[in-house]
Amino acid sequence: MRVLLLAGLLLAAAGGFAQQYRPSAERITGTVKYLSADKLKGRGTEEKGGRKAGAFVMKQFRRLGLEPGNHGEWYQDFTFSRGKHNNLRSRNVIGFLDNGAPYTIIIGAHYDHLGTAGLFDGKYPAGQIHNGADDNASGVAGLLELARYYTANAEKEPFNFMFIAFGGEELGLQGSKYYTKAPVDSLENVHFMLNMDMIGRYNPERGVGIGGYGSAAEWPEIFKGVQYEGIKFFTDAAGKGGSDHHSFYIAGVPVLFFHTGGHDDYHKPTDDAPKVKAKEEAGILEIAVQLINNAMKVGKLEYRGE
Repeated sequence: MRVLLLAGLLLAAAGGFAQQYRPSAERITGTVKYLSADKLKGRGTEEKGGRKAGAFVMKQFRRLGLEPGNHGEWYQDFTFSRGKHNNLRSRNVIGFLDNGAPYTIIIGAHYDHLGTAGLFDGKYPAGQIHNGADDNASGVAGLLELARYYTANAEKEPFNFMFIAFGGEELGLQGSKYYTKAPVDSLENVHFMLNMDMIGRYNPERGVGIGGYGSAAEWPEIFKGVQYEGIKFFTDAAGKGGSDHHSFYIAGVPVLFFHTGGHDDYHKPTDDAPKVKAKEEAGILEIAVQLINNAMKVGKLEYRGE
C-alpha cells in the first residue's frame, strides 16, 4: 500500500511538473508588460530600449538552458540602410537547442517596434512612445513560451531547435533578410520556419490566421486533427507576407505564420499591454505545439514555391 501510495505521489508530482511548462497566460502577461513598458520606449532600432529588449531575450534564452546560437555568440549584429538613414545598427538574438539531429526547426518573432518613431520620417508621431504590446511583444512572449516548452522536455526531439528574436523588422524585415543571407547553418538543413507576429489580440469571430499552408507538400496532413478548445483558426496558402517568414519563404524554406489580425491600435501609441489577451494567446501556442510535434513525425518537409 505504501509503495502504491508513493508511486501515486510521484506520478502526481511528475504530472504537476510537466503541467507548469504548458504555455502560461501569466508568463505571457509578464513578458508583454515588460517589453511594452514605457521604460523601453517602444523598443526602437538604434534606440536604447531596443537594445534592452534584445538583452532581455538573451537572458531568457540563457536562463532556459539554450546555447548561444551564432557560433558561440548570442547576438548576430548587422547594419543596414533605409531611405536617408544609413548604417543603422541592429541585431538578431539566437538561442539553439542541440538535439544532435541533422535538421533544425526555426521559431522566430521580431522584438523591435517603432520606438519613438524617429526613423520613420513623419509617418508616425515622432517623439511619442509606441509600446507595441501586440506588435510584437506578444510574439516574443510566444517565442519564449515555446523555447521553455521544448527545453523542458527530458527526451531529445528528432530535430534541433533554433529560436530567433529578429531585429529591424519594422524597418523592412532587416533581421530576417540578414539571417537568410548569413545563416548560422545552411538553410537546406531547416525543416521549416515558424513565425509569430501579432498573436495577442485574438478575435473569436475571425480566429487566428496561419499562413504558409501552401509552402510545403506535407502541411495538409500535419494539420489534420489539430484543435484546441476555445481557439479557432484558418489557413492561408501564401508563404509571402509582411513579416519575417517572408524572408525564409523566398529563400526556399517552408514556413508557418501565426497572426491574429489587424486592429485600431496597429502602429499607434495605444498598442498597450492591457489589451493583449494572454489566455487566448496561450491557446494559440497550444495549436503551434501540436503542429510542431506533428511536423516532427514526418521527414524533412518538401518546399513548395508559388
